[in-house]
Amino acid sequence: QVQLVESGGGLVQPGGSLRLSCVGSGNIFRYATMGWYRQTPGKQRELVAAVTSAGATTHVDSVKGRFTISRDNAKNTVSLQMNSLKSEDTAVYYCNTSPPSVAYWGKGTLVTVSS
Repeated sequence: QVQLVESGGGLVQPGGSLRLSCVGSGNIFRYATMGWYRQTPGKQRELVAAVTSAGATTHVDSVKGRFTISRDNAKNTVSLQMNSLKSEDTAVYYCNTSPPSVAYWGKGTLVTVSS
């Protein structure tokens, strides 16, 4: 059974930084492309960034140059370094495979960007 647990969210001022972490159980980290997603009320969950098992990364245009996804397969973790945060980055952030599996959604971690 796979479990993904996100952490690292919080309240930060515009222009600030946060680092999100996701720890996974099971064998998911051996083969799966992993992604960070975010969701705000009334909107669909969107993929923000993804990293393959080999370390190749993609980032949505709105976060390019500000966010960096990475993974450590030995530690079963995937991280999202978020710099130069903007108010529009406020959301609940989740990790999952890419494409996502319904069974793997966790509780997420809330990021609030506000002065």
